[in-house]
Amino acid sequence: MTLDELDRQVSECTLCNSLVEKFPASKTVFLGKNNKFVLIGEAPANNGWRKSNMLWRDVTGKFLPSAVVMQKLLDVIDCNLLDVTFLEAVKCYTINRNNLKVCSKNCKSIIMQQIEILNPELIITLGEFPTRNLLGNDFKKFSEVVGKFHNLGKYKVLPIYHPSPVSPMSYKGNLPIFEMLKEKKYENK
Repeated sequence: MTLDELDRQVSECTLCNSLVEKFPASKTVFLGKNNKFVLIGEAPANNGWRKSNMLWRDVTGKFLPSAVVMQKLLDVIDCNLLDVTFLEAVKCYTINRNNLKVCSKNCKSIIMQQIEILNPELIITLGEFPTRNLLGNDFKKFSEVVGKFHNLGKYKVLPIYHPSPVSPMSYKGNLPIFEMLKEKKYENK
């Protein structure tokens, strides 16, 4: 199976038809310069990738607020946001956020196949939904797992708070995690 074949599966999928708007882009993975680590978001942003066909950007090409926060965090490990491979836990835009849980379960086999193809050393999940999608529900509070390495078969998963500036933890809660990655000499080079 290839990434292109998985994208075709996403475009033909009907599991969540009444819950989502289809992902308009032909690609559901943004490939960075290498796949040492992969960022996994929650679902296509309403005003981002979904409408602009550009990851982390709005329709005018301007970086979204979450992208600005994420770049500040990646600066700690000397990495450019657009050099990092990125994919979404939910492949389509959920009409109602309450559907994220159901949709993420329906997308799990696709995301696991994408991870297998990409074969990253580290998976960084952005927020609770992609973390629960990969790790399951073995935690009550998201804060219990943030900043800690978890095993997912042969892969390491590192949950962080979602980089949305709406969250007070988006930068200040994630900064110590990226400082720890810097100490471990973890860079995407």
